[in-house]
Amino acid sequence: MPASVSEDYVYLDWAATAPLAEEAARAMEPYQVPGRANLGVGGNANSLHAPGRAAFAALEEARRSIARDLGASRPDEIVFTSGATEADNEALFGIAHAAAAERRRRGAGDFVPHVVTTTVEHDAVLAPAKRLEAQGFRVTRLAPNRQGFIEARALEDAVGPDTVLVSVQAANSEVGSIQPVAELARVAHSAGALFHTDAVQALGKVPIDLGALDVDAASFSAHKVGGPKGVGALYLKARTPYEAYLLGGGQESGRRSGTQNVAGAVGFAAACHAACEMRGLEAARQRALRDRLYAGLAAFDAVEATVHVEAGSEDFLPNIVHVLVGGLESETLILRFDMRGFGVSGGSACSSHSLEPSHVLHALGIDDDRAHGALRISMGRSTTEADVDAFLEAVAGVLDWS
Repeated sequence: MPASVSEDYVYLDWAATAPLAEEAARAMEPYQVPGRANLGVGGNANSLHAPGRAAFAALEEARRSIARDLGASRPDEIVFTSGATEADNEALFGIAHAAAAERRRRGAGDFVPHVVTTTVEHDAVLAPAKRLEAQGFRVTRLAPNRQGFIEARALEDAVGPDTVLVSVQAANSEVGSIQPVAELARVAHSAGALFHTDAVQALGKVPIDLGALDVDAASFSAHKVGGPKGVGALYLKARTPYEAYLLGGGQESGRRSGTQNVAGAVGFAAACHAACEMRGLEAARQRALRDRLYAGLAAFDAVEATVHVEAGSEDFLPNIVHVLVGGLESETLILRFDMRGFGVSGGSACSSHSLEPSHVLHALGIDDDRAHGALRISMGRSTTEADVDAFLEAVAGVLDWS
């Protein structure tokens, strides 16, 4: 039997994963019926028989829906993946190698292809960048300013004639800094480089119009917006150089082999549409909760805000609060809050089992002693003022443990 969670438990770790949205659950419901009853939708989308055609139609409608909601110019620019980690890997390897090969075909000669990223990216970007370095690419990692932002002039200084790809996240999953993606993409393009953004945390929180941003690639994850786990998407702008990373059956127009998760894609599309449709109102509501929480935490001497977020600021995600707690480590804080009925985190859930301080906090110049006390509180569409106030009431007890 799965472990039970009480109904009054307050979940404040939405940046790690969002609970399954009702819209996604309803969309996927026909796929959950066992046996012959789901043949109308549960076939292999690559089969030619009636169940296969029905599955293919559902998959393509999900693709069209996501393309519309994200501002892609055509549905086939959306490539379904197993999640954002795969999408990030596909973008880094697939685009970097293809762009480098294209430069050589044009007579670039014996050049060393150059990739630019940042020190605050998700590990799904940083690890592929390190592998590219081992494969002969030169990699530059830009440091943010103290507030977590990558400045355009820093990118201007980093790119050059050998730069083939720039990858900068749209928003940071730990401290919430929102990057000036459109401006950074212009800098990359002016140098002849392609631009990729990991937009996982931005989806549903900030406006995303891929055409207006003019990025060449972007990564997304379903479960961050209330879709199912195990499905994501890579946006690949038409005619972007790309070498397939996963090889095999040639699905997704040869760009990502493997039988598609049709139910997951349908759930993703439903969750994405709901998140985009309610984004404006929800962002304003959650921004007010964020400001209320920061103001309340400021009353505790042991707690300091990791970055300075002005009330009402739209330069940071509306749903993330990140603080440093003196005298206590993240793991202790998480467990103490959990015992009191609150789910929070110390940072990215992808590295939650590591005892090392976050690389993001290191990049911001925060020393190990302070970084060990990192606490991230992240909210979502079901978070209320009462939840925030109850959490603030619990802080005193957690800090004064006896």
